[in-house]
Amino acid sequence: AAGDKANRATALIQIGFIDVILFFRLPPKGYRAVATYYAARAQHPQDQMQLPAQFFKRQTMFDPRLLAAIVMVLWASCYPLITLGLDDAPHLTFAALRAIIAGTVLITVAGLKHAPLPRTPAAWGWIILAGLGMTTFGYFGMFHAADFLSPGLATVIESLQPLLASLLAIVFLRERLGPAAWFGLVLGIIGVVLIAGPRIFAPGGASTALGIGFVVLATSGVAIGNIAIKMLSVEVDAAMAMGLQLLVGALPITFLALVTETPSAINWSPVFIISLLGLALPGTALAYWLWQTTLKSLDVSKAAAFSFLVPIIGVSLGAGFFGEPLTASVISGVIFAAIGVYLASRPRKSRSRSALTPPAS
Repeated sequence: AAGDKANRATALIQIGFIDVILFFRLPPKGYRAVATYYAARAQHPQDQMQLPAQFFKRQTMFDPRLLAAIVMVLWASCYPLITLGLDDAPHLTFAALRAIIAGTVLITVAGLKHAPLPRTPAAWGWIILAGLGMTTFGYFGMFHAADFLSPGLATVIESLQPLLASLLAIVFLRERLGPAAWFGLVLGIIGVVLIAGPRIFAPGGASTALGIGFVVLATSGVAIGNIAIKMLSVEVDAAMAMGLQLLVGALPITFLALVTETPSAINWSPVFIISLLGLALPGTALAYWLWQTTLKSLDVSKAAAFSFLVPIIGVSLGAGFFGEPLTASVISGVIFAAIGVYLASRPRKSRSRSALTPPAS
């Protein structure tokens, strides 16, 4: 093999590190070929060298549907963490800190991978749209809704987001849903209604109307952001795209926080620090990165269908940690939602690929 052992060892370490981050693996022959390639290129940088195409064939280590489910677990923990931290920080200041920390971490990861910045005006436009939708409107709605709704109820209502995402994907991305997928989405909506309905229409439930409005605002922003992220999934590195959209979306929130709040009023208690880091790192940075990775393999409508797992997790967290009631209607709703997830997300035998789906390597 060309090159010395040190160069080949360095190449193997680099490839192994990237493997862990991207959840991909090369066949054994591919590792040897890539190591040889890096060593030879280091000794002869002036030469034009290419690896045989077959060495770049990768096998996904995790099913994209599993990654989507993991993302939903992380996102379902957000409202409980927000509720825990709001006693120690103003709403928008808290939201801005979450976005800035998560965005900085993702940009750092992208820098370690030598990922380039977006190079086209169109890519920057989609990043701005994603930032305004997912971060600015999404965080504004989420952090204010937590003042008026219990964590479980807020999480359940937010789970209606797949319906908006699917409709937008059909209109703007020309994605198609089969009959089973539509039926699954309907079952999921029924499940959400069974869980949330009794609480919304209970005596005194009218006071939650403002909180529901904030959740709808957040949900609409996330649905729009999903479309923008899908447009970026081929052109821009996942960590770079998500980091940039978080920092872009944090700008309006930071401005509003400086104008309407007192950021110095934060009480840096252990509970607040845990809440902030939990939201920023696993709840945002890791979740958003995995989400864009998922969108490379699944249509927006199918990936978003996994949001119906969120009420199951949210209701469980609400009942276990916040004393929210676990009634027959809640259990029935959970069953409907679970069936809806299965029907809406299972692959069809011959599924037409979206024009935005990356071609097989």
